[in-house]
Amino acid sequence: QVQLVESGGGLVQPGGSLRLSCRASKDIFRLYTVGWYRRAPGKQREPVADISNTMRTNYTDSVKGRFTISKDNAKNTLFLQMNSLKSEDTAVYYCHLNWQYWGQGTQVTVSS
Repeated sequence: QVQLVESGGGLVQPGGSLRLSCRASKDIFRLYTVGWYRRAPGKQREPVADISNTMRTNYTDSVKGRFTISKDNAKNTLFLQMNSLKSEDTAVYYCHLNWQYWGQGTQVTVSS
């Protein structure tokens, strides 16, 4: 069993930045694809970005050029740097490990 714990969410003004973190309870990030999903109010959960064990990255179109996914395998930690935030980025953000294990989510609210 693997536990994933997200942190770094909060309230930020439009145009601002946040950095989300997701730490795993085991040394496993280097072996699998890990990534982020989000669920906005009243909407279905959607993928945001992921990074493979070979460091290949994918982003949903709406965040390309604004968000950057990265990971520190030595610290079993996944990151999502979010810049130029928009109100439509408001959601609960979840990290996953190989689409098998999920964190509890962290709230991101973009509002003036």
